[in-house]
Amino acid sequence: MNWGVFEGLLRGVNQYSTAFGRIWLSLVFIFRLLVYLVAAERVWSDDHKDFDCNTLQPGCTNVCFDHFFPVSHIRLWALQLILVTCPSFLVLMHVAYREAKEQRLREAGGDSYRSIYPNPGKKRGGLWWTYLLSLIFKAGVDVVFLYIFYRFYRNYTLPWVVKCELPPCPNVVDCFISRPTEKTIFTLFMVVTACVCIVLSLVEAAYLIRKRCWERLQAEGGG
Repeated sequence: MNWGVFEGLLRGVNQYSTAFGRIWLSLVFIFRLLVYLVAAERVWSDDHKDFDCNTLQPGCTNVCFDHFFPVSHIRLWALQLILVTCPSFLVLMHVAYREAKEQRLREAGGDSYRSIYPNPGKKRGGLWWTYLLSLIFKAGVDVVFLYIFYRFYRNYTLPWVVKCELPPCPNVVDCFISRPTEKTIFTLFMVVTACVCIVLSLVEAAYLIRKRCWERLQAEGGG
């Protein structure tokens, strides 16, 4: 991706986010995405090559590796980051749709034109619902992936040695994972940052709902 375009998208998302949303965005793109790109990919680059089992039986090592690593951490994190960031760009697309509609009405109305979106980025009407649902979706994605990681890798940790007795292994063999401590540290780091992102999304959703309810009460009281 062109980094200039990417930077422009991030600036737009940041512009239409609340304070909680800006913190969430910084956490995702500084602590999660950059850690993933700079360090995590290198840590897992040798996971299959250096997965050793104490047997020379053909196929045994591959079968055991597939059993203990059914899905790569890297691929799961990549999918998680894609899914968790897409809703923010949908909000940006909704704002762009409002701006384009406003422009079309301005050109068609001429002197009799009346603005329907004086501030296209203001979270009202459909944009408010888009923003709220994006928060719920982002939190839901992180929760689902935390559960998937927990199911595949108990307690999010990797042991030094795993025992495998799957065919075609001749008997119970010991298999050794490359750099398990380092991988466990990165896994726990990604889990903790995902948990913080979930809390931020839920807090922001609660803030939006509370703010809307307060505005409604004020409007009814004023009326």
